Amino acid sequence: MKRLCAFLVCLCLVLSCGLVCAGEHLVIGVTPYPHKDIMTIAKTILEKKGYTVTIKEFTDYVQPNIALAHTLLFANYFQHKPYLDNMNAEKNLHLVSLGGVHIEPLGVYSKKIKQMAELSKGNTVSVPNDPTNEARALRLLEAQGIIKVKAGDLVTVADIVDNPFQLKFFELEAAQLPRALDDVTMAVINTNFAGEAGLIPSRDALAMESKDSPYANIVVVREEDKDSQAAKDLLAALQSEEVKHFIEQGLVHKGIVPAF
Repeated sequence: MKRLCAFLVCLCLVLSCGLVCAGEHLVIGVTPYPHKDIMTIAKTILEKKGYTVTIKEFTDYVQPNIALAHTLLFANYFQHKPYLDNMNAEKNLHLVSLGGVHIEPLGVYSKKIKQMAELSKGNTVSVPNDPTNEARALRLLEAQGIIKVKAGDLVTVADIVDNPFQLKFFELEAAQLPRALDDVTMAVINTNFAGEAGLIPSRDALAMESKDSPYANIVVVREEDKDSQAAKDLLAALQSEEVKHFIEQGLVHKGIVPAF
């Protein structure tokens, strides 16, 4: 009888885990805005499925991937695919994208000028210093006719081939760019960091990337977890109607749009 009871207890536990992954604890790394806000919506959905979810905030673009690779996180949500590809190649991380959630177009901001036409020779510009976002920033400025950059994907300020305004460029960590607005003529800032600084892209940006930008923000896991039930449930929560409604109602006017 004791053996039978023990067997039944074990069977119940197995079935419980198989049905709802009962008690599974998911630690998800995010940057504060809008990723934390969006992940908070998804967290509620996941908790209804039986998961325990912890949202861990990061303020840079390197540590969330390092922490994920070292199993300190189950997943992260803060980056786009080109950035992930570059990090995988540089650091041999073996991380994979589950799918896209939203798009944050880069914008050009300034406290010194109100439109691009006011630029003058010798003005200063800050851009992100990570490879993919720096390239995006330079292509955005090129699209505005401010500079010309050589062909290639991961271009840097060293690849500028025509600079009629003789602009001086400063490469900074993405999170530092809003603070740099006091010191430079203009800065190209990721929408999440612009939002944290109280900037509204639709109101404050001098120029923005096209809304058909390929840089959707994605949810990322380790290769060995990509087919797990937890990964499927996480993606479903982040691509849910609840999340789409939250983005469309609360974030679209700030330049953030759904990617699903």
